[in-house]
Order: sequence, then C-alpha cells, then structure tokens
Amino acid sequence: MTRSKQAPALPTAGNIPDGAAGAGKYSFLRGQSSYLSLPVNAPPPPPDAARRTIWLAAVGLALAVFAAYHNSLAVPFVFDDQPAIVENGSIRHLWPLGSVLAPDLAGGLTVSGRPLVNLSLAGNYAVGGGAVTGYHVFNLVIHVLAGLTLLGVVRRTLRQPALAARFGPAALPLGVAVAALWLLHPLQTETVTYVVQRAESLMALCYLLTLYAFIRGTAAERPGGWFALSLAACLLGMAAKEVMVTAPLLVLLYDRTFVAGTMAEAWRRRWRYYSGLAGTWLLLAWLVAGTAGRGGTAGFGLSVGPGQYLLTQCEAIVHYLRLAVWPDPLVFDYGTATVSGLGQVGLQAGLLVALAAGTLVALARRPVWGLAGAWFFLILAPSSSVVPVASQTMAEHRMYLPLAVIMAGAVLGLYRWLGRRSLLVCGLVAAVFGALTMRRNADYQTEQGLWADTVAKRPQNGRAWNNLGKALFSAGRPAEAVVRYEEAIRLEPAEPEPYYNLGLALARLNRPTDAISRYEQALRLRPEYPEAHNNLGNALLAAGRPDEAGSHYEEAVRLRPGFAEAHSNLANVRLEQGRVAEAIKHGEEAVRQDPRHAEARYNLGNALAQAGQLAAAQVHYEEALRLKPAYADVANNLGNVLVGLDRLPEAIAAYERALQLDPGYPDARRNLAQVLIHLGRLPEAVARYQQLAQARPDDAAIRTELAQLRQLAR
Repeated sequence: MTRSKQAPALPTAGNIPDGAAGAGKYSFLRGQSSYLSLPVNAPPPPPDAARRTIWLAAVGLALAVFAAYHNSLAVPFVFDDQPAIVENGSIRHLWPLGSVLAPDLAGGLTVSGRPLVNLSLAGNYAVGGGAVTGYHVFNLVIHVLAGLTLLGVVRRTLRQPALAARFGPAALPLGVAVAALWLLHPLQTETVTYVVQRAESLMALCYLLTLYAFIRGTAAERPGGWFALSLAACLLGMAAKEVMVTAPLLVLLYDRTFVAGTMAEAWRRRWRYYSGLAGTWLLLAWLVAGTAGRGGTAGFGLSVGPGQYLLTQCEAIVHYLRLAVWPDPLVFDYGTATVSGLGQVGLQAGLLVALAAGTLVALARRPVWGLAGAWFFLILAPSSSVVPVASQTMAEHRMYLPLAVIMAGAVLGLYRWLGRRSLLVCGLVAAVFGALTMRRNADYQTEQGLWADTVAKRPQNGRAWNNLGKALFSAGRPAEAVVRYEEAIRLEPAEPEPYYNLGLALARLNRPTDAISRYEQALRLRPEYPEAHNNLGNALLAAGRPDEAGSHYEEAVRLRPGFAEAHSNLANVRLEQGRVAEAIKHGEEAVRQDPRHAEARYNLGNALAQAGQLAAAQVHYEEALRLKPAYADVANNLGNVLVGLDRLPEAIAAYERALQLDPGYPDARRNLAQVLIHLGRLPEAVARYQQLAQARPDDAAIRTELAQLRQLAR
C-alpha cells in the first residue's frame, strides 16, 4: 500500500486554492460529513496483516464464485456461441495475429469489431480446442478478476475523505460484501455461463481496471505507472465492447467528485491523462465503422426507430431494476419485441425520468449520489437508450456492470441502518444468491432445456420457438421440431430462418416437395441466404433436378466464397454433369476451406478418379474414411481405385469394409465378386454371396447373382 510522505492539508473555507473550489465545491460539502470531523481511530493494522486480510478475502470470493458456478463447466455452446466459436475459423490459430484481431466475419457476430474477445477465444482454442470446459473456466476467471477489481474500487472509494467518516473503518468488509453480492447475483449468469457474452465481462473488467488504476494514481507519489495502466485498460476495453465508450466520462466524474472537486480542476491537473482517455475513442470509432452497424443489427435506419427503441428501454430498464431486487424470472432470450406507444410504458418512463432528473440534480448538489446515478445510466446508455439494437431489444447481460452500483447502494444503506450486523445480512443474502445461481445454471445444462425454459417464460418469442425446434432437430426428433418451427412462423411470419429450418426437418422426414417450398419461402424473404441456397440445391438434386441444384450451389458460394459444403456439393453436381475440371476445382476449394470435411474429400476423390488421377483420389478417400470411419460409399470407391492401381488384395479389404458397414450394399458385393472371380477364387465369391443371402433372405437380386456364381463355379 503506497503512503504519502506528508499528509495533504485538509481543505477548509480559508485554504481552498483558487479555481479548485467554487460553488461546486461548497455544494459538495453541504450534506456531507466535514473533512474536519473525521474520527480519531486506532492505528491501522500493519501493512503485512492488511495484505493478508485482503488476500484471504480474495481467495474466499474466488472459492465462492467457483462453488456457485461449478455446475456450469459442462454447459454446451448455445445460440451465438455457434457462429462466434464453433464456426469461427479465425480462432483456430494464434498466428498470424492480424487475422485473429481483424477476422473476416459477418458484422453481426458477437465477436465482430471486438478483437480482444476474439483473441481470448483463440487463446482458449489453442489450449483446449473445442472442449467447452476451458471456455467456461476462462469466463469464471474474468468474472472473479472483475469482482476483485470492484472490491478494490469500493474499498478505496470508501476511504476517500467524503466517505471516510462513515465508512472508512469498515472499508474492506464493505467492499467484500459489495463484491460478493455482485459476483454471486443470479442476474450475472447470462454473462458468465453463456460463453460468448464474455464480451460483457471483459469490457467490465477493463472498465473497472481503468477506474481502479486512476484511483491508485491519484494517491501515488509516482502516478505515471498507474495512469499508464488506466489508459491501457481503457484502450483494451474499447476492443472488447462498445459500452466502454462511457469509461472516460465516468472517470472524470469520479475525479470531480472525490479528488479534484471540480471538472475544471480535474482537467487542469490531468489534462494529458484525459486527452489519452479521449484518444481511445478513435480505436472504438474505427472498430464500430468496420462492422457496418453490426451487420445491420444495430444503429439507425433499421426496422426499429430510435423513439420506439427508447420506449422499449423504459420497460427493459425498470425490468432490470426489479430483477436486481428479485431475480425471477430470468430469461435467456427476450426476443425482438418492441413497445409501440408511450401508453404501454407510461409508469416506467415516469420513474426513469424521475431517476434521471434526480441524478442530474445530485451531480450538482450531492455529487456522491450523482456519481452513483451516473454509473447506472451512463453504462446502460450505449445499449439501452436511443441507438437501436434490433436483434435483441432486452438482454440481462446489459446489467452486468450497472448492477455493481445497486449492490453498493444496498450494502452501504444496510450498514448505515444496522452497522456491523449488516455484514451478516449481506453474507446470508450472498449465500442465497449463490444457491439461486446454481439453480439457474441448471437451466443451461442442455440446449433443449434452455430453450424450453425460455419458451415457457416468453411464449410470444418466435426466435425462442425456432431455437427450441433446432435443439429438437439436433437431438434426432425432426417431427417435434416441425411443430416448433410452425409456431415460430405463426408468431414471426416475416422471419426467414424458421422457414429454412422447417425445410431441413421436412427433408429429414422424406418430404422433399414440402422442403423445397419452405426453402423457397425463406429465399423470398432473404434472397442472400447461402445456407438456404445450399440446402435447396440438395433437395433439388434429390428430386432429380441437377441443373437447378447447380445454380443454387453457385449462388451459395457467390454469397459466401468460403462455404466449404456448398463448394463440395457443386463439385458433385459438376461431376454428374460431366464437367470434371470444374468438379476438381470446387472440390479442392472445399477441402482447402475445411480439410476435415469428409464429404468434400469424397467428392474430390470421385472427381480425381474420373479424371484418371487414381493415386490422388486414393489419398482423399483414405482421409475421408479416417474422418468418417462408417462411410460405406467411400470404402467401395476406394476399392475401385485400388483395383485400377492393380492392388487387388487391398481392394478386397476395402470392399469387405464397405460390406461390413452396409451388408446389403449391391455395388460393393458385385465389385468384390468380380475381383474374386478375376483372381480365380470362385468358391470364396460363392461363399461370400451365401453369407449375404442368409443375411438378406428377401433380396431377389442376391439370389439371382448367387445362382450365376454357382453356375460359373461348376
């Protein structure tokens, strides 16, 4: 703990420097305990003892958090985790760093324009690949570090002259209480348990570090290092999430409230530092511009106007406040619903106007209270004011950092009322919060359970019905998925994704005509929909319409040049059309985009075999079998290539593998018989067919071919 060589003079009406006080300074003193009324306390504990106490508190908080979240470590990737993590090729490597920090991704992903978030995911992948546990552990570490930084901010703030008389002697236990309630509150689960929402917690950690390092700098003999850390944290925060935009303003308000006394004095003392903080906005502006309005999901000119969005936020913010006090029901996805008129949210709007007006008045007359209100409103403002976020009009993770000031107010209010006994109350509440957090994490255990919970709580949310259908489809229950998709379409008929997903389910149920019509409806609503083009191509190909299928595959790769599956499918169609060179080109591109795509390897192998490049085809067939061992078609075609390479014993093994995977595979059994006949091993060929005839007694073709083989063997 840094100590000053000489305690500063206590400000009084007679010794306040010119320019450092004025009306703002005097109004600050009104209603506060006088600096001269600080009680005479016992000597502080030795530094080593204080450090040990702080470390013990930090360890205790960390253990409490891991206990509350221990059942979240196996929660699967859900919702936006899929495109931002599972399908995000830019996190598959840490070098070159440029492609990690500036990935070529759609602007609407959670990681878009947020290089610090994408880098953290790449670090996770480098350590543990796609195993979900590592991502959850990292989220918990961020959450704990943010809570410990909050503890430091609260503890040092309560020791500031404006608050020391009332709270200074209990600054550490009060800070621990605030941090514990904030860390364990079940409202935080969306940010911590939903992996990709580390964007919120990373930003919050940087926000708190920016403020904490500033506080340390103002009390240090050599503040340069602390101010440099504050600037670095602010810059990193801008690379995590746009909400960080308000951090420089909040630091300035803190300086005015607790250190400098006025805005002018804060600027006079630290103008270089504040210029640096303002400079971090340049990075944020560049990052925001690069996402093109977050892929058309945020900003002005959307289907949701600023006024309509502001009214919706009146409902949302009051709802958040209620959840801070009574965290039930917690909802994973509130959907895209909006408020149409002031009459729907008149009471909520009135309450928020009163709170905002009270904050403005307090900033002038009671700066500590004003700073608390500013913390709440400023941090919520980027996502919960007039700038529409059309993809998610309400979201619990937006309360992650604003919740800190509510918990601080509750703890300090209890302390004023109950004294030290309030710490016991806070401990009991924290334990309840921890239990509720564990219970909430249970809802995340399966994707199906999470969306079923969401539908139960928000039955008018069409997106939730759609995602419940996707979870059921992934679980192998397409008929049940169809019912959910149809409900999603009923609720939100202008959304293309439920039509597309319904097409997938109908195709799985062998209803190709119905599937084609649903894909076409999805494309009418969103013509630039590469997945719908690709799967419509699949349905048309299955219906014997390869030329139409090829045109949709072409459109899919035009819309998304790196779409490996569409390239692979186009290779298959081109081969069927006799355009072998094009088939090889698209097959090679598919493999380049996704080397682990077994279908792409298979289709490329087929094209190479057709071109007479048998050795190259063999390589891709063998790799396809390694990636997908139960792929009977590949084993059969590998046998054909090996026959062409005059490696007949290996060809026999390949055909036998195909027949093990699919005992009734006609091509494989005929090919095997021909090789055995070529080698003069007719009895083996007959024996093989007898086994097949016994396994499939109703197969007339097998009986006919067996009779022919027996005649040859005579």
